[in-house]
Amino acid sequence: MDDYRGIADRIALDIARGRLRAGQRLPPQRAFARRHGIAASTAGRVYAELVRRGLVVGEVGRGTFVRAAADVPRGRALVEDEGGAARVNLELNYPVVPGQSEMLAPALAPLLRADALTAALRPAPADGTPDARRAAAALLATGDWRPDPGRVLFTGNARQAIAATLASLVPPGGRVGVEPLTYPLVKEIAGRLSVTLVPVPTDDEGPVVEALLAVHRSGPLSALYLQPTLHNPTSRTVPAGRRLHLARAVCDLGLPVVEDRIWAFLHDGGEPPLAALAPGLVHVVDGLSKRVAPGLTVGFAVVPEDRVAAVAEAVRSGGWSAGAFALEAAVRWIGDGTVARLVEAKRAQARRRQGILREVLDGFAVRADPGGYFAWWELPAPWRADRFTAAAAARGIGITPGTAFRVDPKRTPDAVRIGLASADEPELAEALRGLAGLAAQRP
Repeated sequence: MDDYRGIADRIALDIARGRLRAGQRLPPQRAFARRHGIAASTAGRVYAELVRRGLVVGEVGRGTFVRAAADVPRGRALVEDEGGAARVNLELNYPVVPGQSEMLAPALAPLLRADALTAALRPAPADGTPDARRAAAALLATGDWRPDPGRVLFTGNARQAIAATLASLVPPGGRVGVEPLTYPLVKEIAGRLSVTLVPVPTDDEGPVVEALLAVHRSGPLSALYLQPTLHNPTSRTVPAGRRLHLARAVCDLGLPVVEDRIWAFLHDGGEPPLAALAPGLVHVVDGLSKRVAPGLTVGFAVVPEDRVAAVAEAVRSGGWSAGAFALEAAVRWIGDGTVARLVEAKRAQARRRQGILREVLDGFAVRADPGGYFAWWELPAPWRADRFTAAAAARGIGITPGTAFRVDPKRTPDAVRIGLASADEPELAEALRGLAGLAAQRP
């Protein structure tokens, strides 16, 4: 099967040679996949790559169109290294610290014995093992919240934990309240589960309770999906008072909540998780992909006591089980202090990188948490997010347009998310200076 970048190269050549003209609509992704003999998911990656290169633009409800000639950068839009990736990638956001592999390796060695490996290559049950439940409960504890190990379930990653909890809560055709800007993969999960995401208006402190009540009255919600701590992409953390107000509201409504805490390990503000305020309704999802690494990870779901069986069944039926190898590795890394050491190192790294961000983008409308790994940049007029993203890509810098996070296609934020985790610090500083210079120009 052709690599998706090679297919994107051929489409880019057709555009450059005029075989595909400005304004021409590309076929729907499924039709494109059939025509090229590739999977629909591969077609999606081709289209995403063309958008990244600034060659096409997607319009919700209409399709994907070739950009006008004036908008198309000359040559390849991404300066690539030997692996074909953007020279400086500020889209992907997986933090790695120096010496990380050396820290992780010792715990894996005992699992590589033939006798241990045989058992470790099987899927793990949804409730893992007693050791795994105790280790995860200890890792996730914060402030006065101490999750009961008996309510901990495991998936392959945090995305699967989100999918399993939503699948167990929301019937096909149901409605899920979300922040107007939300984690992009939640939109994909909702599509696969045939549920509708309904934006709940927010202010600077987070979801507005009165707006939530109005949304629920207009059509009952089956659940809420929220990121109260280090919201991706805006970096907002809901303060304690608003959390309490939200918790009281969901308790009055009897409305289940999926609380995504994947980035919360970076935050030391002391706000209690919603699960501490409404334990009978809140399902916490988390994972090791950010604390440790995305390649060998585990997802966690801490669910209300009466929901354990239902979520466990969703994990099994969805094929979202954790691997026994990854689960045993996680137990060892948590138990020997490796995860705690990585967390401290990544907190320090994130603070340094936020310092670089503040210095380089001083004077721009950038929202970021001093301890976070990303930032939300409201672009200066007359820049639009898609054009700025394309122009950045032409300079070898990958960033994420705000449209990737929006729930309502009619409300398009002229903003971009900048990921600070994946580039090294000198590259990050250089890329940010390039973006600052670009923003100062007129499109």
